[in-house]
Amino acid sequence: MKGHVWKFGNNIDTDLIIPARYLNTSDPEELAKYAMMDADSEWVDKMKKGDFIVAGDNFGCGSSREHAPIALKATGLSAVIAKSFARIFYRNAINIGFPILESAEAAEEIKEGDEVEVDLTAGIIHDQTTGKSYKAQPFPEFMQKIIDAGGLIPYLKKKTR
Repeated sequence: MKGHVWKFGNNIDTDLIIPARYLNTSDPEELAKYAMMDADSEWVDKMKKGDFIVAGDNFGCGSSREHAPIALKATGLSAVIAKSFARIFYRNAINIGFPILESAEAAEEIKEGDEVEVDLTAGIIHDQTTGKSYKAQPFPEFMQKIIDAGGLIPYLKKKTR
């Protein structure tokens, strides 16, 4: 995965990721139109498929709604890299097949606009702008299979065939 970085701070909650006023649908493409709207009203128009969000501590805190990672995934975002994630957001992201990576050093040092390349299997984040690489905890094999399948339900359907 390769793309440019959009930087956000600490405690980006699910209401900032997808504001509650847009939760009258569960259609991923419709949700994507409003992703990060209250954090940066122009973000969805500026970001490009394959880009990354890099954020601080506690990304995805707040409610347990699955709409938040669904909206981000539907924008075409490659992944979120953060210092830490709210546990329910972390699990929801895995369940829908959306990759997220924890790396405090990467979250601190990578700047908005940098181009990064990520190897999920190895847990390597390479900032191509600065030439620096960072280590994130790679997913265990079973979780990587869930992400590769596009989420828990497609994974289970594939596994039971």
